[in-house]
Amino acid sequence: MTTSTPDAPTTTGRVLHWAAGYDLLVWLLTHGRPRAFREKLVDLARLEPGESVLDVGCGTGSLAIAAKRRVGSTGKVFGIDPSPEMIARAGAKARKGGAEVSFENAVAETLPFADAQFDVVLSTLMLHHLPRPVRQQFAGEVRRVLSPGGRVLVVDFAQAQHTGSILAHFHRHGHVKPQDIEALLDGAQLRRVESGAVGISSLQYILALAPR
Repeated sequence: MTTSTPDAPTTTGRVLHWAAGYDLLVWLLTHGRPRAFREKLVDLARLEPGESVLDVGCGTGSLAIAAKRRVGSTGKVFGIDPSPEMIARAGAKARKGGAEVSFENAVAETLPFADAQFDVVLSTLMLHHLPRPVRQQFAGEVRRVLSPGGRVLVVDFAQAQHTGSILAHFHRHGHVKPQDIEALLDGAQLRRVESGAVGISSLQYILALAPR
């Protein structure tokens, strides 16, 4: 496991630095079943042993670590986040769990990776933090780093949280309509192959493929 925490990169997207409370937020969102939620996400992404995976906006690293368990010793997993606090916590989790995951401070609109490096890119509960022009940059970067036929899984809120709910107290960052996500991916030549409800809150997912 490696962790890189240089000076925080700049982005016009919203950056969450409260790493200590992030896992509580996920626990609330998943009604106390965060592990089952993560396993569902890696299932939706169709992760296979030996694949190379990038988790964009990895937060405290739990999904990236779950992805590493799925791709196994022959697979590689990288996680990026613009928050040094998130990356530090993610690295600590990986070390504690003995997971070989590389975490790095980076932003979604300028991914620090070579072209066609990944089989799968994950974007979960991240897109709504980005302004529309940055979302377009992100989609282009995903297309660039995906190998031919590679997959991207995008999961986000289809509607805002109900005012007055416990989750709404923490989650004040908006939502992205599924049709807007599909149009965004399509504009980057990433073709939707599957979509639907995750089964928690208003979360919707879209799985798309890069051209071969």
